[in-house]
Amino acid sequence: MEQRIGSSSQPLEGAGFDPAYIPGLTSPVSGEAESVPEKAEVTAEDAVEEPAEEAVEEEAPDGPVFEASDRRARIVADHQGVRLSLDDQSCEFRWDEIGAVETETPRFGKRYTITVHTPDRRWYPIEIEAASRSDFAKWDEQLDAVMDEYFEEESTETD
Repeated sequence: MEQRIGSSSQPLEGAGFDPAYIPGLTSPVSGEAESVPEKAEVTAEDAVEEPAEEAVEEEAPDGPVFEASDRRARIVADHQGVRLSLDDQSCEFRWDEIGAVETETPRFGKRYTITVHTPDRRWYPIEIEAASRSDFAKWDEQLDAVMDEYFEEESTETD
């Protein structure tokens, strides 16, 4: 006894196959691509020359910047706010979105923890592994300088 491999039914055409098919209004879709009309040639008078847009970079003020990173994590605090990155995840906080920034240095070990607290009682911690424990004091000074410059300035403006 011989058996056929595969289905004996024919593929459906029309509404069973293509829900957008309406008999008489649309033509059946063919396997061939339709020819695309060529573009009309543009003459020199028709073309309007627009000046090339140069990338305008925002100039950073001459204020302090704190930056610390290790192989996985990175934190940057500057005039724009605080940016945290861990592997491929990142988040950014403007100064008006920050309620507090807390630092923690362990008694043993070389992991420096920075936690950003928001006014809606959420917190975002990140740990940076330092090359040596002496980096902790340097990082504290740099972060304090940034916080004094930008965070305190924002809170006095809203009072």
